[in-house]
Amino acid sequence: MNLSTARERRVRTGGVELCVAELGDEARPTVVLVHGYPDSKEVWSRVAERLAEQWHVVLYDVRGHGASTAPVPLRGGFTLEKLTDDFVAVIDAVSPDRPVHVVGHDWGSVQSWEFVTVGRTEGRIASFTSMSGPSLDHFGHWIKQRMARPTPRRAAQLLGQGAKSWYVYMLHTPVLPELAWRGPLGKRWPRVLERLERVPAGDYPTASLPDDAAHGAWLYRDNVRARLRRPRADAYAHAPVQLITPTGDSFLSERLYDGLEDWAPTLVRRSLPAKHWAPRTRPDQVASWIGEFVAANESSGREAPPSRKPARSPYAERFSGQLVLVTGAASGIGRATAFAFAEAGARVVAVDRDAEGAARTAELCRLIGAPAAWAETVDVSDEAAMEKLADRVASEYGVVDVLVNNAGIGLSGSFLETTGEEWKQVLDVNLWGVIHGCRIFGRQMADRGQGGHIVNMASAAAFQPSRALPAYATSKAAVLMLSECLRAELAERSIGVSAICPGIVTTGITATARFAGADATEQERLRKRAGKLYGRRAYPPEKVADAVLRAVVRNQAVVPVTPEARGARLLSRVSPAALRFVARLKPPL
Repeated sequence: MNLSTARERRVRTGGVELCVAELGDEARPTVVLVHGYPDSKEVWSRVAERLAEQWHVVLYDVRGHGASTAPVPLRGGFTLEKLTDDFVAVIDAVSPDRPVHVVGHDWGSVQSWEFVTVGRTEGRIASFTSMSGPSLDHFGHWIKQRMARPTPRRAAQLLGQGAKSWYVYMLHTPVLPELAWRGPLGKRWPRVLERLERVPAGDYPTASLPDDAAHGAWLYRDNVRARLRRPRADAYAHAPVQLITPTGDSFLSERLYDGLEDWAPTLVRRSLPAKHWAPRTRPDQVASWIGEFVAANESSGREAPPSRKPARSPYAERFSGQLVLVTGAASGIGRATAFAFAEAGARVVAVDRDAEGAARTAELCRLIGAPAAWAETVDVSDEAAMEKLADRVASEYGVVDVLVNNAGIGLSGSFLETTGEEWKQVLDVNLWGVIHGCRIFGRQMADRGQGGHIVNMASAAAFQPSRALPAYATSKAAVLMLSECLRAELAERSIGVSAICPGIVTTGITATARFAGADATEQERLRKRAGKLYGRRAYPPEKVADAVLRAVVRNQAVVPVTPEARGARLLSRVSPAALRFVARLKPPL
């Protein structure tokens, strides 16, 4: 999105003129996005585009940045008190009679903590979402507590954050930061962001970056030492706070937010597998969480989008707002897995050859709690179709955070009775479908550079030989080994890979399974017989779905599901001869 298409106004305050951009319906509740250092409002463009579909979105260039003018003189012109004056002037202009929802990133979050804790803004802020920027007052107290009562752990926390804050010391030096930003650093900064943070190119950063960064050095000089030495004792948030913590942030330790509940009594915590510039690298996730939090705290009675119920799943903190794609989602384990992610607040793409079944799954996901769910029809064995699907998903919904390669077909029968065409059908879906998914969507995850997770549905048959399942077991054994190989390769890119190995689970796979060497009548009899046996086992697919989510959270490599699967896995390690003996037994069909 290009913010040049937004409605723009100028707000004058404290000797500066602020450039304010607005998107979305002004009748809707207002969300104010405050940028950090060395950014301008364009850092929010991708998030703003998504939020504007439901909210009145306001962005402004902080004084001395972007199209806003700088104070004269610069020294003393960037104090938190003056930044608060600017914020009040902006919300007076864009939402004079309604509280606003504030979102801050980096220094935008630092100053927004000031907004939400000072008395003069009480009643003007409906909620605050903080990303990668602590309150300087809370930070000051955090330091004092660790220095007053030092322990090895607290000393390590101080040293760790001190090392991450190396740039703060540099920005306090006179003249040098300005020379660096207006010289080589300003020219190379976009490449630095792309290489270290995997920030994609586009309308950010803008050409004003060198001046923005030079002016913004005074944010640190005017505030950091003063507040850390004498932090406010009354810095309590007077509005609900949502804390989004990127787990890969190179500048801020997660421990910095320990004890935040004492300062923000109404606090929601989120952990995001991302680096510092999450508004650029994870706009879908960030926008989803912001929208959910705004809806949950929008109770003024004025016109607002319908809010959904907050996710109650124990996995909600991990998956809420993430994009999850599940193949074979029209029924069975695939549908149950899509539902489980929906209950955790994820956005779900339900994929299947059965268009009607996929659409039904997506519809039910939305009813269950997914903020959004879509249905896509594809044959996973068709490489070209999978390429098109991946391009469409990336352009319309974003890069997938979790991929579940679940689609599969069953085939039973002896090796000598299994035809070459039947072997091809099983391998095309069960193995090549997984390969296509891993290769195409895994490449998108790797290119994004923010991690992710791939789940491949294998089977207990992957390590339990059977005279009745040569083709099926071979395909699943290949999936298991593929998963192990990928896990080793993709670990350095923070992409986890898990192989789920269910045993006998009550699903509809028996209704579509084929039996090699059987005519139509015998096929039907064997399917009914297999269905009854699986039904008696009565192991629901929901338990497999729970194992999928748990595997992603714990980054587990191989997960046997059902007692027989765990037993077979154990025997395959300690007594493979016993499994070979069992493999000779004829199945009860």
